[in-house]
Amino acid sequence: MTRLPVYLVASTLLAGCATSQPPITDFTANSGNPRAPEQLVVTFEKVDLALRVDPATQSLRGDAALTFLLTAPLRRIAVELDRNLPVDSASVDGIALAPSAISNPDGRLYLTLPSPLPAGARTTVRIQYHGVPHTARKAPWDGGFTWSKTKDGQPWIATTVEGEGCDLFWPCIDHPTGKPKQIDLHISVPSPLVVASNGVATGMEEKDGWRTYHWRAKNPSTYGVALNIGPYETLSADYASRYGNIIPLRMWYLQGHRQQAQALFNEFPPMLDFFEYRVGPYPFGDEKMGVVETPHLGMEHQTINAYGNGYQQSAYGYDWLLHHELSHEWFGNQMTNADWDDMWLHEGFGSYMQPLYLEALRGEREFQAELFNLRKQLLNQAPVVSGKSRRIEDVYQDARGGPGNDIYAKGALILHTLRNLIGDAAFFTATRRMVYGTATPVPGNFQPRWSSTREFIRFANEASGRDLNWFFNAYLYHAALPRLVAERGAETLTLRWQLKDGGVFPLPLEVRVNGRVETLPMADGTGTLALPPHAIVTIDPMSRVLRQQDHIDTWKEQEKKKGQP
Repeated sequence: MTRLPVYLVASTLLAGCATSQPPITDFTANSGNPRAPEQLVVTFEKVDLALRVDPATQSLRGDAALTFLLTAPLRRIAVELDRNLPVDSASVDGIALAPSAISNPDGRLYLTLPSPLPAGARTTVRIQYHGVPHTARKAPWDGGFTWSKTKDGQPWIATTVEGEGCDLFWPCIDHPTGKPKQIDLHISVPSPLVVASNGVATGMEEKDGWRTYHWRAKNPSTYGVALNIGPYETLSADYASRYGNIIPLRMWYLQGHRQQAQALFNEFPPMLDFFEYRVGPYPFGDEKMGVVETPHLGMEHQTINAYGNGYQQSAYGYDWLLHHELSHEWFGNQMTNADWDDMWLHEGFGSYMQPLYLEALRGEREFQAELFNLRKQLLNQAPVVSGKSRRIEDVYQDARGGPGNDIYAKGALILHTLRNLIGDAAFFTATRRMVYGTATPVPGNFQPRWSSTREFIRFANEASGRDLNWFFNAYLYHAALPRLVAERGAETLTLRWQLKDGGVFPLPLEVRVNGRVETLPMADGTGTLALPPHAIVTIDPMSRVLRQQDHIDTWKEQEKKKGQP
């Protein structure tokens, strides 16, 4: 949060919601269903979306124009839209469609074209619809609209649709690869409410007690398109990037929160500088780095990150929520996983950036403390990556056999182990290639892209000059952690890696004997070290390697029993 991990859950404000709603279909409730054949042969060029949001009735009215370039002949258009938002009319290139040409049985909306179109054709479909959009009962973990109110009773509205997808309020291709090249948003709300959204503000009009705000964004992630509506005030500044460009900074906050918002706003520059140093240029510098106060905890909406952490700094002296969501501008919005099965690329990298930031901000103690906080959370009940296409809820929910929280914490610790194995130069080269498609990114020489676990493995292999498939196979594609068996004799220490599912695991290990540190190559998965009498021995003294550890497992069992009646 992407969906924020269990160990970061904080209390959120309760929101009012519609009293009853028809259920959404399983298809709509799960983002990332296989794309329709019709969606595989189009380039999604542009969205022009007008929405009228009425807080009084908790309803909306939409008018969406979607432009596609065909790469093969096509007889019908397929997009996703919650069937509980009835279509009032639809047209193709200005030609109205008969009701019989419009079909939406389960959340995939089909529009039969008046006549087949050839490859190379460009077509614009217009869909007008209305209804009561799905209400989020516990945003951001549950998707939909949050219809809340400020303390003085004014409407305070937000959307969060990561798990369920963009089709909860606009017609889209609800798949990670379904990004349009451009979206123009025209959001109408009662005066004097303010709308904060994606990309660049292109104007506002006011008429008959309603305001229409215009926004334009390039290549928005599908679930990253967001509406934020409330009695907002704004903080603005410009940030001089280490890459020479100027990035607009914007913060929308509720009236009465200026002092707290200013303190948060002051954290923007050092966080941006950290990410630009460690990863590369802020991907949306020609639009903005935007943050908006929301009635839910948070979400990485592209260039308009949702923030509802109550302006509380952690014990480390920074706002972890701001940092986590900002990380997703690189790991999620600039680089989007090609399939939800690769979601750890969003969350593992995003989570690892936090101890790295603490190392830069505070030093070694906080760095190691945060790594240990991550280590205590591991479930190890399912592989981080299954190797097959998955819907997002199949990844997030333990009950469905997904890795759940491990895409955050375990993903981060796998990356920490990899970095220590191959070194900073290779690690960050592979990371930049994954994020930007180049190891030498500068503003203007990259475009948003999709990546996968397999691609990142290839980048890591190439950057390190090694075959690391054994490493990723053990850590990503198997649930159990590698186990280190230690046998100590009077004069020797013998170490042996053991994988639950078998195989060789030649991961080097540091061992401290008294005050001296030696590295065992563990080339065949084993290593032996001579010991002086009465030696004090510490295995992996700097905690560089993720492995199964009995004492942590015992502690977790104790904690589990505490919660039992």
